[in-house]
Amino acid sequence: MSTVPTPSAVPLPPASGAWREGDPPGRRQWHAREKPLALEAGGELPGVRLAFETWGRLAPDRSNAVLVLHALTGDSHVAGPAGPGHPTSGWWDALVGPGQVLDTERWFVVAPNVLSGCQGSTGPSSLRSDGRAWGGGFPFVTQRDQIAVEAGLADELGVERWALVVGGSMGGMRALEWAVTYPERTDALLLLATTAAASAEQIAWADIQLHAIRSDPHWHGGDYHDTARGPHAGLGLARRLAHVTYRSEPELAARFGRTAQGAEDPWNGGRYQVESYLDHHAGKLVRRFDAGSYVALSEAMNSHDIGRDRGGTRAALRRVTARTLVAGVDSDRLYPPYQQAELAAGIPAADRLRLIESPYGHDGFLIETEQVAALVRELLG
Repeated sequence: MSTVPTPSAVPLPPASGAWREGDPPGRRQWHAREKPLALEAGGELPGVRLAFETWGRLAPDRSNAVLVLHALTGDSHVAGPAGPGHPTSGWWDALVGPGQVLDTERWFVVAPNVLSGCQGSTGPSSLRSDGRAWGGGFPFVTQRDQIAVEAGLADELGVERWALVVGGSMGGMRALEWAVTYPERTDALLLLATTAAASAEQIAWADIQLHAIRSDPHWHGGDYHDTARGPHAGLGLARRLAHVTYRSEPELAARFGRTAQGAEDPWNGGRYQVESYLDHHAGKLVRRFDAGSYVALSEAMNSHDIGRDRGGTRAALRRVTARTLVAGVDSDRLYPPYQQAELAAGIPAADRLRLIESPYGHDGFLIETEQVAALVRELLG
């Protein structure tokens, strides 16, 4: 007899896992843009706020600021424990803090929650001037729109030039946009597991995930934030699919094989261990993330093309003046190393492609912190 837990045994999550007004702020601070943001796709976005966190202090000569940019389901909480306002511990906790490679006794580290995100920044779950969530009315936002707001944050903090801009995956897209759009404000650049433009396959994987969310009967065209139940099934399915692309087949085989989950019988309604693993990650995400943000950020990633309106990829990459390291993960099947090789070949100050050795696939840039630390050390000394 199967021992699969019944759905009723698990408490129903809220309609959205987003941070909402009235929730504990945690370590967050906010940058409020004074003027509406003119959007690359047309129109404008009023009332823009950006949640961010900082560690360390800005030096008197303002030369020690480091910008850390998160991936799709990340947020501003790069370092520190989970607690009120922060559902998870820091996603790069091993890199930021006293004695770490980004030693906060030396460096002023800044991490914003991306525009369109759901952990304090303006996005589909945040409120419009009429007090209702943006929901399905949230406009199309690109990476260039996102870094325009981040540039305003830098101005407010008094940062004229970043000593380092670092990001992986979606964060790497924004880091690259920073170096191309604001070369005079980017001294060093570390690009991890990212690309010059979203590929057809990456767009295809995202498309399936977006269909999963939008097909959920509780999606309501994106206007579910004030309902009793959000599109949990669709977001969970999107996460399951994404997570498979984030890891490598050899790792999944070595870690799980064909083993059943505990006493469950896969021939009688039970699960294999790998299925339980995907269920776990889906359940975690729906409790800390927003489906509308997942859609908006995925669409922004699909739109990523550093050469758009710049004469193509080669011309755009030649704008980068920062000292640059580009690294891929040798087992990454979602952002394969050939994409990073194109970046390393096209950026004038990038010497060669570096490879992070990892069995963990795309997630290697988050997991292999010692190898990432070595790259940061090489750039910052």
